[in-house]
This record gives sequence, C-alpha cells and structure tokens, in this order.
Amino acid sequence: MQRWMPRRIPDPRRTQTWQAFLDNHREMLAAMDFLVVPTWNFGLIYVLVILHHGRRMVLHLNATRNPTAEWVRQQLREAFPFDEIPRYLIFDRDTIFGSLKAFIQSLGIIPKQTSFRSPWQNGACERFIGTLRRELFDHVIVLDEQHLMRLLKGYLGYYHKDRTHLALGKESPIPGRASPTPKGPTNVVALPRCGGLHHRYPHNSAKRPSNASASPCRSQ
Repeated sequence: MQRWMPRRIPDPRRTQTWQAFLDNHREMLAAMDFLVVPTWNFGLIYVLVILHHGRRMVLHLNATRNPTAEWVRQQLREAFPFDEIPRYLIFDRDTIFGSLKAFIQSLGIIPKQTSFRSPWQNGACERFIGTLRRELFDHVIVLDEQHLMRLLKGYLGYYHKDRTHLALGKESPIPGRASPTPKGPTNVVALPRCGGLHHRYPHNSAKRPSNASASPCRSQ
C-alpha cells in the first residue's frame, strides 16, 4: 500500500536538526575521537579523547602506538563508571569505532555515528583536538609515549582549571576559579602553566612602597 501513497516532503519545522539535538541533549552527550601525534623520529602515536559536551570536560585520554578495538573497549570501561554513563556517545566512521557499537549499547549508551565526511557533527571533540594541536603540539617535539602523556597531563590541568571557553560564558570547565578583583591598586601576576607555555593571570593587591608614610594624625 505504501507505494500508492503520495510521498510528502518532511516539514523542516517539525524535524529536529543535528544542532538542535546537540543543544537539547548537551548534558547527556559524550564524544570520542582519535588524534595522531608524530614523534621526533617520525613515528605515530594515537591519542584517544573522550569528551563531555556539557562542561567540555575531558573524561578520559590515553595514548598508544597500536590502536585496536580491544584497546578502545578498555578505555571506554575506564571512562564510564557505572554511575557516570552518558545517554549518547558521538563518534565518527572510523572502522574501530564502528565495530564497537554493540559493546557501547551493552554499557547502556546509545551510539551516535556521524554522517559520511561530516566532522562538524562531532564539533566539540574536533575543536578540542584542534586546540591541542595549536596550543601544545605546535610548540613541542614529542619523544615517546611517556613524554606525550606527561605533556597531556600538564595541559589538561591548565585546560580544566584555567582556560576559559566562550561556550561556558568565559568560565573554565571546572567552575569557581574566577576571583573578584581586589579593591584599590592591583597588580596582574603571571602564573606559568605547561612549563611556561601558557599562563594564568590573576589580580593581586598592589603592595604599598616601603617608604610610604602613614597618614598624619590629627593634632590634639
């Protein structure tokens, strides 16, 4: 019977766009993707990033020279304890990710695979990977996996606690770091992060010069 029924074009006002899906489920979304990092001797290390959409928190991050489905399966176990499972997990059309759909469903997570050649559908994870490249790997030469994990650990501390995000109202993923500007004269202090590659700039009350005289007392 369906072949005799007229085909109607869906009303775009009644269909949910991908952007609307991301906005409506932000707090229930996680995403994962691979980042490839070259080493000093032209070797390749694969970094798996698992990111939460709500606060842009990096839930899990690990590196290997030989990524396999079993290795990614173990990373997912470590990233999602039983009481912290997201509703949806977004990933691209990598062969390894595609083979894990049944396992992801067994964790109680709904897999959401992006469309062919549509990296923008995993935009939050893609932006974080681009940030890693620009703010870290464009400035250092990675020696080996241990060196890479040490660099990533230092950067994640800066990313979570100090780096602001426009999507979070210029807050960091871990909120509550902003302190009110002290009253009166202040100095901006540069606190090094990532070995001096980045900095945090808080305000400190300016100290009075040591030779400054006290306010005169009123004569009796």
